[in-house]
Amino acid sequence: MPFPTPAQVAEQTPADRDRAIDVIRISALVGVVAGHTVMATSTIRDDVFIWDNLLTTSVVFQALTWVLQIMPLFFFAGAAASATSWKPGISWGGWLMKRCTRLFRPVFWYLAFWAVTLVALQRILPVHVYEPIAGISVQLLWFLGAYVLMLAAMPLLHRISTVGHLLVGVVGVYALVAAVDAVRLHDTELALLGYVNMAVWLVPGMFGVAYRRRLLDGAAALWVGLGMFAVNVGFLVFGPYELSLVGIEGQRLANMTPPSLLLAGHAIMMCAFAIAAAPAINRWAQRPRVWWLAAIGNSGAMTLYLWHMPALLLMHLAFDYAGLDRYPGQPNFLALSVIQLLMMLAVVGALFVALRPLENNPLPGWDGAIAVSPGPRSAAVGALLCVAGAATLAAVKWGLKDDGIACVAVMLAALIAARVLSRAAADTTATAHPAAH
Repeated sequence: MPFPTPAQVAEQTPADRDRAIDVIRISALVGVVAGHTVMATSTIRDDVFIWDNLLTTSVVFQALTWVLQIMPLFFFAGAAASATSWKPGISWGGWLMKRCTRLFRPVFWYLAFWAVTLVALQRILPVHVYEPIAGISVQLLWFLGAYVLMLAAMPLLHRISTVGHLLVGVVGVYALVAAVDAVRLHDTELALLGYVNMAVWLVPGMFGVAYRRRLLDGAAALWVGLGMFAVNVGFLVFGPYELSLVGIEGQRLANMTPPSLLLAGHAIMMCAFAIAAAPAINRWAQRPRVWWLAAIGNSGAMTLYLWHMPALLLMHLAFDYAGLDRYPGQPNFLALSVIQLLMMLAVVGALFVALRPLENNPLPGWDGAIAVSPGPRSAAVGALLCVAGAATLAAVKWGLKDDGIACVAVMLAALIAARVLSRAAADTTATAHPAAH
C-alpha cells in the first residue's frame, strides 16, 4: 500500500491535533533504534556468542545516556494521547482492551517469527551461540509490559487535575522508590524488592496527563527539569548511584532493571523538558514534510520498535561468522560501525514498509467487537490484560528459553482469555439489544 502524500496527511489531520506528542513519540523511537545500532557490539569466541555494548568501556557513552535514555518519553506521550479517551464511568476493561488490541497485534507476528527462526537456529548453531540469541529475542517487550500496566492505571492518573495532585503523585512514587533503594542497598537478599520500583513508569504517565490538561506552563516545566537535573547530579556525586542510565554488567545498583531513584529523577526531568519544548515542537510540526514523516512513522511505531532488534541481532551474527566482529579495539571498528549503521537503515526501512500493514490491518481472531459495559466482566478483562503485561515483563529475564517460555505462554493465555471474555460480553450485548446494535 503506497503512503499518502503530505497533502493527504495534512487534509486528514484535525486542526486541533497536538502534533508535539506525535513528534516526541517518533523521535524517541528513532533515537532508540539508532542508539541500539551504535551501541551494540558482539563477537563469537570458542563457540560462545558475546553480546555487549559500548557502555561497558566508554564513560563518554555512559554520560550520553542522560540524553539518550528517552524511554520515559514513550510513556509520557502515550499517557497524553490516552488521557482524553478515558472517561470515568466507562468500561475499564473494554477501554484497556481497545488499546491492547493495537499494541499486541504486531506482537503475535513477532513471536511467530521468532518461534520459527529459533527452531531453525537451534539446529545449526552451537548451544552457547543459540542461547544468548534466544535470550535477547524478546528483551524489547519489557516496554510493552510496563506500558500496559501504566495504561491500566489510567483511572488513577486521570484524577490528576491540579498541580497539587501532580505533586502528591510524583512525590509519592519518588519517596517509594527512595525507600526501596535504601532497603536493597543494605540487604542484598531483598534485591527482588527492587521490582516494586516499576512504579517509576507511572511518573511520565502523570506528566502526560498534566501536559494534556496544561497544568504546567513552559517556564515552570523548565525549572522543574533543571532542578531535577541538579538533584540527579547530586545523587551521582554523593550517592550510591552510577553514571549509566542503561543497565550494564557490574553496576552495584542498576538504574534501569529495576528502575532506580536516579531513573525516577531522569523521568521527571525528561518529561518536564518535553513540556517546556512542546510549543516549539508544535510550530515545527506545522511544516508539511515534518508532519508527514511524523504521521507515517507513528502509523508503524510498533513495527519499527519490534523489528529493528531481530534485524540488528541477525546482522551481528552474520558479521561475526564472517570474521567481521565489531567490538572496541577491533582494527576496523569505525568502518564496521558505519557499514552496519547504513545496513540497518536500509533493512529497517524495508521492514517498516513491508510489515507496517501487520500493525494496521485487523488480525482475524484478535480484532473485533469489544465489550463497553462496566461490571465484573469488564474488571476481569482488565485484570487479565494486567496479567499479560506482568508476564511480558517477567519473560524478559530469560527470553524465549527456560522459564521465559512459560512466561510467554502465560502472556498469550491471558490475552486470549481477555479477548474471548470481551467478545462474549459484546455478543451478549448485541443479542440483548439488537435494535440499538
